[in-house]
Amino acid sequence: MNLRVRKKKNASGSISVQILDRTNRGYKVVETIGCSFEDLEIEKFYEKALVKINDLSQNLFANKISESNKKILLKELLSSLNTQDFIPIGDELIFGKLFNNIGCNDLFKDINTKNIRNKEDKNFLFKSLVISRLLYPGSKLELINYLSYFKNIDITSDKIYRFLDTLYQDEIKSKIETCVFEYTKNIMKGEIVLTFYDVTTLYFESESEDDLRRIGFSKEGKLARPQIQLGLFTTLQGYPLSFEVYEGNKYEGHTLVDILKKFQEKFVLPNKPIVVADRGMLNNANIAYLEENNYKYILAAKTRSIASDLKEKITNLTFIDDGTIHTLKFNKDISYKEKIDEDTSVSKSINVNQRLVLSYSFKRAKKDKYNRDKALQRLEEKIKTTKNITKKDLKLSYYAKYLNIDDHKCDITFNINNQKIIEDQKLDGIKGFITNDFNLTANEIIEHYNNQYDVERAFRISKTDLKIRPIYHRLETRIKAHILISFVSYAIYKEFERKLKLNDVKFDFSQKFLRKIIEHIIAVKIDDEIIPINPSEIQKQILDII
Repeated sequence: MNLRVRKKKNASGSISVQILDRTNRGYKVVETIGCSFEDLEIEKFYEKALVKINDLSQNLFANKISESNKKILLKELLSSLNTQDFIPIGDELIFGKLFNNIGCNDLFKDINTKNIRNKEDKNFLFKSLVISRLLYPGSKLELINYLSYFKNIDITSDKIYRFLDTLYQDEIKSKIETCVFEYTKNIMKGEIVLTFYDVTTLYFESESEDDLRRIGFSKEGKLARPQIQLGLFTTLQGYPLSFEVYEGNKYEGHTLVDILKKFQEKFVLPNKPIVVADRGMLNNANIAYLEENNYKYILAAKTRSIASDLKEKITNLTFIDDGTIHTLKFNKDISYKEKIDEDTSVSKSINVNQRLVLSYSFKRAKKDKYNRDKALQRLEEKIKTTKNITKKDLKLSYYAKYLNIDDHKCDITFNINNQKIIEDQKLDGIKGFITNDFNLTANEIIEHYNNQYDVERAFRISKTDLKIRPIYHRLETRIKAHILISFVSYAIYKEFERKLKLNDVKFDFSQKFLRKIIEHIIAVKIDDEIIPINPSEIQKQILDII
């Protein structure tokens, strides 16, 4: 078979997309994929035809043609073409198929978005925006140029921005998260045992603030830039489950309960997963909520600021070798404030049974000592060279706790408290984990927490490979739509990664370069026919596993 795709203009003015077999000089219509007057719907039929034709055949010439004749024909053909006759199809064949597999291909079936009424337009725009994050991340204007130059599809920036203005609706976000969640649950065989939660900041190339974009503590060092915060739940393997967007100046420890409540409302699991989070989430209100809602949790402990009775017990333990582990069990009452409404909160307390799992690392101990010595050296130099040590100096340095402040009548003097340094040294190299799970072993607790790396990796991939930040939008609707698109892009990224791993396919180059190879899966356009070009060995390997 020698298969091609044709766009045929009908007498009514509509366009039919057909798969043709051009064997033996004649042609036969193998299948008519669809017919429409709408450019975007025609493009959808065209992409569907490409996927189908790739499954059936990828031959450019009939097998009976001799090698010498092939070369002659090929030279004649290539000399008649220009670069715009070569069309990238890897985006649709690989990431388009994964997009469909996850269940995002018909999201807008029963959803009314007033700015764009045609369902096919909305599905195409959303799919294009998601795939663009994976292959050519950048501004939405880059997508417009890409579609125009390579796909001969003209979309105005106004149309994209009108779509973004209505994309982030609760109904749409919920439907998208449900698609991703159900697909993830399916590949996990229905068991999501652990959920990892973390928060990151995303900054803007702007200096103006509003209700959402606020200047706050930046994890990226962009102290003068307004930002938002993104809270993300993932599985043990780093597959995304759910996300929320928060104001840039909101304390990250106050986001856990909110996103967990929304997670419970949307998704039902046979057993509640263990919640794993870093020490930024370790506050009494969060612990009380987790306890009262029967969640097991593993949270990083702040060992240097832990209760004095526990700290004394820790310093009496022996930590010598790498991998030394100790466990302390304790019961305590914790006080917290429960928010009733925006203006009212009530004081409460709860009794909890917890374990403190402690691990030791010589490398970590060495790093702790180095950081402290370096900070103390700076403090000592400051004391010697100036009397103008300000409150700002003390607040910004964790190591200011080592200073004694002597307030005389005429002067204030500072000196280093060596006893505090000795006490602090006893905790070098020790990392703690607070949990209410008494069934897991200490090693399992540590291993589960260390997998928190995957959610941190999710943020790193989103920020670098998918270029989720900096964000150039200024309207809240578009900002949140941008995050929603990136969420689905990351889900596809993880599914692509999983498929490679499942088939034991490994390459000597990065994922970023691999996506460049996918970009170069191409077809040639001759008149109204689209003919896929045989892929390279690596491209064929990728196509086979998808």
